[in-house]
Amino acid sequence: MSFSHRTGYVNPRLGTYFGIFMSAFAALAMMTLIFEGLGVSDDTLRLTMFAGPIGLYAAIGIASFTNEPLDYFASGRRVPAFYTGLVLAQTAIGATGLVALTGAFFLIGFDALCIVIGGLAGFVVMAVLLAPFFRKFGAFTVPSYLGKRFDSRALRLTAAGILAVPMLLVLAAELRIGAHAIAWFYPISQSLAVMMLVAVVVLTLAAGGMRSLAWSSSAQSIAALLALLVPVAIVAVIVTNLPLPQLSAGPVLRTVGRAEAAQGLPIILPPMLAFDMPGEGLSPIAKRYSDAFGSVGPLAFIIVTLSLLAGVASAPWLLPRVAGTPGVYEARKSLGWATLLFGIAMLTIGSVAIFMRDYLTDIVTVAGTVRFPQWFETLQTQGILAVNADGGRPTLSSFSVSRDDVLLSLPVVAEMPAAVVYLAAGGVVAAALATAGAVAIALGNILSEDIVNGLTWLPTKSTSRLIVARLALGAAAALAGFLAIVAPTDPLELLLWAIALTGASTFPVLVLSIWWKRLNEFGATAGILTGFCVTVLAIIAGEAGLTGTDGALAAAIGLPAGAVAAIAVALATPAPPRNLLELVRDIRVPGGEILYDREMRQLRRRKI
Repeated sequence: MSFSHRTGYVNPRLGTYFGIFMSAFAALAMMTLIFEGLGVSDDTLRLTMFAGPIGLYAAIGIASFTNEPLDYFASGRRVPAFYTGLVLAQTAIGATGLVALTGAFFLIGFDALCIVIGGLAGFVVMAVLLAPFFRKFGAFTVPSYLGKRFDSRALRLTAAGILAVPMLLVLAAELRIGAHAIAWFYPISQSLAVMMLVAVVVLTLAAGGMRSLAWSSSAQSIAALLALLVPVAIVAVIVTNLPLPQLSAGPVLRTVGRAEAAQGLPIILPPMLAFDMPGEGLSPIAKRYSDAFGSVGPLAFIIVTLSLLAGVASAPWLLPRVAGTPGVYEARKSLGWATLLFGIAMLTIGSVAIFMRDYLTDIVTVAGTVRFPQWFETLQTQGILAVNADGGRPTLSSFSVSRDDVLLSLPVVAEMPAAVVYLAAGGVVAAALATAGAVAIALGNILSEDIVNGLTWLPTKSTSRLIVARLALGAAAALAGFLAIVAPTDPLELLLWAIALTGASTFPVLVLSIWWKRLNEFGATAGILTGFCVTVLAIIAGEAGLTGTDGALAAAIGLPAGAVAAIAVALATPAPPRNLLELVRDIRVPGGEILYDREMRQLRRRKI
């Protein structure tokens, strides 16, 4: 059997274009610093750092307009590995992960590593078990892949309906975190901030779909990474004289650890299934930073890690992005970049938490009378930080800090210019827009391709197909915005539930669809439905206090239940036909023509 290797054309000027964007973004930040030094009003500074970058993102998205379905749904299959990996790293856990995890590290220390390890392992598993083969198949959405893989329209519709639920949860979480960051610019209501974000997402992505997303989210991810790295690097220089916070935070942690022991912070021995992540609002410093298994039990740590592994590896807003790379080699390479960049971001937020603890430690370990600095009063006035010493000398356990404000408070604590604070807040907004855009476009494509047009394999006319896709994008974003406004739930909790639902429902079926030929449409349908329903029931039971466990651990029951149901039903029903067995063999061969494109071309010829 002969194969012809086909790759998309990659624009050789992409590096130049994004170099220009980085220069413009840096110039905008420097101009804001200059304005602040000249005494320009704070309103002007806020407007510059808030509206300026958003205008750049929207311009990139609108300039990527297309009327070609392949460009709209797969960015023409010519996105280089680095840019794909950059966006995958940013959108895996999004702004929710950056903001809430920073606060979690600050409040409970190393116990939050379960989420970091799970995300990194998810990229590795995706690169080994799923991404190359999904790229070879080339489907635009996960339900489209499952429908064609098992030649079942019913499975396609079932998967589309089930996957829409966790995607809505992630989208709502990102909109809420983005709205929280906007509050650092303007004290507007959360509802108005959410509607603003929805409008920006639709305006940026409607013109070019995945093509607009590929380039606008690359710019947003660069902005988010710069906004994360710059403030903490400055703090690292101030504290350690070394501009590498990922390395210099270690000696600071040893100093903090000695102070924690002297302050009497407890060493906690939790139950095996304890999962006590800090929630929204003010939370006390619960334990010593480097003390493992204080808020998260050992078994819960393993369960959450595996849940994140399965959820990230099979996430329907991440996996289809590899279909936009020029080839299978680039798909694998993009996961390598994603792992590297995700690891750098997670090491950085851990450094932010350590430096914040160090600043608070300096207050309570000073000899003589404790005096609170000006930044403490500022954060206390804003409701971000509180102290309860009961009339005595305050200790570390006396402080309560808002989890979702730790990341943005570091420039304030280090007494940096207001422009740096707004730079950090703008980075969180950029991260929220990138992740919300990725989820919204994936959900819109599922609604248009797998639900509206899911009853037929024949491709519709390009004009009507793209109109439906753009309307579905707007509907998905608006629905998620409505959910974020009417059901205000902890964003980190929403993210963990969504990843648990995704991993339990789709991960076993996706892996088996590639590596076990005996799996048929009945087994795949049973696996998806069982994993989803069992996980939903486990989440409800956990949140209602019926099981005594957190809802984030629901995948511990749902994932094996889905796998067992898929295998048992497949073995109890007829084996798949020969053509589907040959399709699996073709999927496993990394080279050659993209199977989905070949199938669509043949269907168009039959239609003619």
